[in-house]
Amino acid sequence: MPNSFPALRPSSGQPVTCFELAVTPAGAVASPQTLSEVEDWVPAKAPGTAAAALAAAGRYDPLDPESLHDKDIWYRAALGSFGEGDRTLSLDGLATIAEVYLDGALILQSGSMFEGHELPVHLKAQSRLDICFRALAPHLEAKGPRARWRPQLATSQGLRLVRTTLLGHMPGWCPEIHAVGPWREIALHETGQPTLSGLELLTNLGRDGKGYLTFSGQLEGWQGDVHLVCAGYRLVLEQVEPGRWVGTLEIPDVQPWMPHTHGEPHLHDVHLELGAMSIDLGRTGFRRIEVETGADGRGFGLTVNDVPVFCRGAVWTNADLLGLSGDKQTYRPLLEKAGLAGMNMLRIGGTMVYETRAFFELCDELGILVWQDLQFANYDYPVQDEAFAVLVKEEVRQQLTRLQGSPSLAVLCGGSEIYQQGAMMGLPESRWKGPLCEEILRAAAGAYRADVPYVANSPCGGALPFSPNEGVAHYYGVGAYLRPLEDARRADVRFAAECLAFSNIPEARTLEQHLPVNPGHDPRWKARIPRDRGAGWDFEDVRDHYLKSLYGIDPLALRYGDPDRYLDLSRAVTVDILEQTFAEWRRAQSTCRGALVWTFQDLLPGAGWGLIDALGRPKPVWHALRRAFQPLNVTLSDEGTNGLLAHIHNETPVARQLALSVTCLRDGMTPVVSGKRLFELAPHSSQDVAVTDLFGAFFDTTYAFRFGPPAHDVTVARLVDEGTGEVLSEAFHFPQGFDPARLPLDLQADLAQGEEADWLLTLTANRTARFVHLDVDGFLPSDNWFHIAPGAAKRIRLVAEVESDGTPAGTLRAVSSNSQISLRG
Repeated sequence: MPNSFPALRPSSGQPVTCFELAVTPAGAVASPQTLSEVEDWVPAKAPGTAAAALAAAGRYDPLDPESLHDKDIWYRAALGSFGEGDRTLSLDGLATIAEVYLDGALILQSGSMFEGHELPVHLKAQSRLDICFRALAPHLEAKGPRARWRPQLATSQGLRLVRTTLLGHMPGWCPEIHAVGPWREIALHETGQPTLSGLELLTNLGRDGKGYLTFSGQLEGWQGDVHLVCAGYRLVLEQVEPGRWVGTLEIPDVQPWMPHTHGEPHLHDVHLELGAMSIDLGRTGFRRIEVETGADGRGFGLTVNDVPVFCRGAVWTNADLLGLSGDKQTYRPLLEKAGLAGMNMLRIGGTMVYETRAFFELCDELGILVWQDLQFANYDYPVQDEAFAVLVKEEVRQQLTRLQGSPSLAVLCGGSEIYQQGAMMGLPESRWKGPLCEEILRAAAGAYRADVPYVANSPCGGALPFSPNEGVAHYYGVGAYLRPLEDARRADVRFAAECLAFSNIPEARTLEQHLPVNPGHDPRWKARIPRDRGAGWDFEDVRDHYLKSLYGIDPLALRYGDPDRYLDLSRAVTVDILEQTFAEWRRAQSTCRGALVWTFQDLLPGAGWGLIDALGRPKPVWHALRRAFQPLNVTLSDEGTNGLLAHIHNETPVARQLALSVTCLRDGMTPVVSGKRLFELAPHSSQDVAVTDLFGAFFDTTYAFRFGPPAHDVTVARLVDEGTGEVLSEAFHFPQGFDPARLPLDLQADLAQGEEADWLLTLTANRTARFVHLDVDGFLPSDNWFHIAPGAAKRIRLVAEVESDGTPAGTLRAVSSNSQISLRG
């Protein structure tokens, strides 16, 4: 029978969660009939992985993982408590070469981690479910069609032949924890109830303000009228052929869905009414996403409901590498931090896994766009093999059927760096641009989510697919290729689907608890530094290059002589780079329409690529991006002899009455010149202001003319709400660069109880301090690793990370200071 997975019903199924697990030599146990000879079983759960179950039993160390691909792993569960009779068995995902047995009889063989199944079964009083996950290693060694190129990303070329994740197979990128087991839900459903399959649920926002909800689906087991209900409106669907129901519901003046940076992500419940029963279709949002290529036709950008959106965020890795959890409880803390940082897009790269519907439901709720790579990366996949092509089509059908109606899904992409790999090997375009991305995946995307733009591959566009000045780029000019910060403008980046990879150091608390070793002196430190396989350098070398080129400090001497100072300056330099680069890309004159940092979160505690560490704590660079990503913000750019330019952005849907003030300070404390301007900034608009226009006379703000010694060493710009006086955003410029001198921390700090469970820290500076940072255990500050200057108090909310009656206690330091302030509530 055709695979009807995934299917929806009026009532949810009974999950099969409790299993036992046994590890056996590959091929040693041929069938469940001889499992009675296996005695060593441990508890296991579904959804879950063998690695997580074995770790819980003390049989597996995630910090020193052993291979699970050279063994067979058996799962078994007693089904007596589910009653007798006919049922439908739903298997959401089995990683990866799986055999499913019911009462000893083989009922399914599956060869893809990304394919679900529904099977009719008959349960007896003592029924038992057995699943054998066969060793993957022999399949990775199998011979397939000859590849046109061999990437260095992963350890096995055989991964191109098997539909499984690359996670665990990329040394230097992530721990070698192998995905094995029932990683997605297993459930039993009652028979005899209506079943909806082949769901197509598309939304569109008309330019007339109407919302259009188009439904198509195959409904089995129901005779009678079918109503589609959404936002208080209902439609009687039409049966166009036996069991096939279609219709388009029109909703006048519907509240649209927008990314949270540009409006409200309004959602509306959708369900089918079948007499007294209903099938929940989740929540949807009405939006219209279109691609803009710019005046020259070479760019790439998104408009949502006709509003241009600068897409910023990061590349998602995984919320739980050990267990591959896909529930809202696991996702929510991380996704909320993405929204809190002002991110409006996350990209699921082709080297990861498909996330569950719960991930997208949270992104729908939080107003975060999702760029979804289909799970293909780097390899030359054998789609000329008809069986493989059929498997790919079914995989994409299932994944996109799961995401019907989800408004956060913003871009579908044929995968990661396939085109780049072939082009960098010197092959002509005719060899690396093939039917997988251009035909098979494009057709599937159009068939199941026609409301979502499709990108053939990431990167792509231009004479070479990796050129940043056309189409979609992976931009590492600033970063791995060690280019100066000016390259972010010179490269004419249009859209960076990944960029700015650095070895980002966590806060001291994470290192003290989970990696208490000296940087560079201990092999455990270096083992956590990301690297490209086969490269003679790692991403700590990249960070050290910028520490020396931007701050004039020898990283080796500093690391040996003062490792704590080395860590602080290393945190500071990545904060500096990311904040400056995004300020450059968000300028109104910039060609860049979006950029996603590589990556969102670490998979192990240490100085990984992530903006969030492996414990879920924001790193210093997260705070830098929180400032850079504000919908209402001001930045400064050094335009040389053209002076200093202030860039003001209002991405919100309402006009704002604002005041811009700029002050130049000598010795970080004495005003030399200042100015102020009041203005109204329209919704979804930007404005540039030459700083000298505020002064009314010439002043060498960038110290470009060098007429005598510099008159100032810092410029601070403040964007203030004219009505409330609230400082909305600050920007700093240091015309003489980084000053290694360390002065006393000349700040006054007042910590008082705020509303509800939060606390309010008010800082007043007598002298400018650079990279001020708080260490307050158990509390997340609204800002950290910031500069502060005289002239306005800075207010920081401290929010408890978990509900607690405790009071904050910690320290306040600055990279520019040799002293600290103790904080206590």
